[in-house]
Amino acid sequence: QVQVVESGGGLVQAGGSLRLSCTASGLTFDDYFMGWFRQAPGKEREGVSCISRGGSRTYYADSVKGRFTISRDNAKNTLYLQMNSLKPEDTAMYYCAAARYGYCSDKSVDYWGQGTQVTVSS
Repeated sequence: QVQVVESGGGLVQAGGSLRLSCTASGLTFDDYFMGWFRQAPGKEREGVSCISRGGSRTYYADSVKGRFTISRDNAKNTLYLQMNSLKPEDTAMYYCAAARYGYCSDKSVDYWGQGTQVTVSS
């Protein structure tokens, strides 16, 4: 049974920081590309950041470059997203995704987490 579970969301003031975590079980973690997507009300789901199987290659959306850092600990089956200098426009539901094949494309996602809410106040 595969389980993908996010945690770490919450309410923070603009300029603050949060660290999201995603723990996967029931799969061989280092066989999967991992990523974070987000969706705000009334807006399209967008890719935020992705990371290769070994963690050596990363992608960031232009809107978060320089502020967010993605990482993974394969020994712990865990993905992280460190979010600094948060802005109100970062407010969204954040989803962890795992893809055996493909990279940074939601059409290739095999498993989704349930989401964790991030709210940034002005």
